[in-house]
Amino acid sequence: MSRAIAEAAAVMVSRGPSFPGRVAGMSKRRQMVGRHLRRVYGPGIGRWHLTRLVDEAFASYARYWAESLRLPSLSPDQIRAGMSYEGFEHIETGLAAGRGTILALPHLGGWEWAGTELAVTGHPISVVVERLEPPEVFEWFQSFRERLGMSVIPTGPGAAARCSQALASNHLLCLLSDRVVAGAAGVEVDFFGERTRLPAGPVTLALRTGATLLPCAVYFGRGSNEHVGSIRPPLALPRAGRLRDDVQAGTQALAIEFEGLIRRAPTQWHLMQPNWPSDVQPQVRGLFGRQ
Repeated sequence: MSRAIAEAAAVMVSRGPSFPGRVAGMSKRRQMVGRHLRRVYGPGIGRWHLTRLVDEAFASYARYWAESLRLPSLSPDQIRAGMSYEGFEHIETGLAAGRGTILALPHLGGWEWAGTELAVTGHPISVVVERLEPPEVFEWFQSFRERLGMSVIPTGPGAAARCSQALASNHLLCLLSDRVVAGAAGVEVDFFGERTRLPAGPVTLALRTGATLLPCAVYFGRGSNEHVGSIRPPLALPRAGRLRDDVQAGTQALAIEFEGLIRRAPTQWHLMQPNWPSDVQPQVRGLFGRQ
């Protein structure tokens, strides 16, 4: 399926019950995406503008899948040609330090392409991924990413030890860190003007191992198969007190970095799950009717 067809189909399927190929629960996902986008753009955004932005977000998510599923068929040269970076020197500095480098990023743009490009250019990379049900689905995703050259670390028992081992081997460790998955430790922070919880893992690992922690994001470019990785400077993590307090302070700093990265391309933010306590309250209903 071409990118254009995938994007158009994603918007049509997401739009509602009249489309014969609709996916159950898609209306709730549109509501949730709209809710997250309203946090980014502010409460003054109008109904029709928000609707268009949600369409763009679903088209972006379809592009992510269309391009990711093509990766196994592409040559290393094609993968390298589709990736450029801003701030790659921060990755080089982290690797030179020799204690591993944590790439903490939101679900933004084409992160799968970036992970593959790092792997094919000789950078050992491990990715922590959420376990999915049924197990066969998770196993497929695990096999898919491993074929692309990434080492997969499933969430759950043993994940922290495997992350520490990867960092001790001076590998890159990729952590999608804009939402807390079931069973993971979270830290309360201000994120887009509202209290919620973000994963404690990135900062905790950095403090315990001495690894470099880099906030980053991957954006779609204008052309097909075009991606830009933005690597921010290492996050400063001073030890000022108890570990839990230092983790909270560092995670809040990471949340601020994520806000800036997401604001650069809000409709490329593929977050479709509830992420704030208020997301599970009845006020989600009728979101697009508010001006």
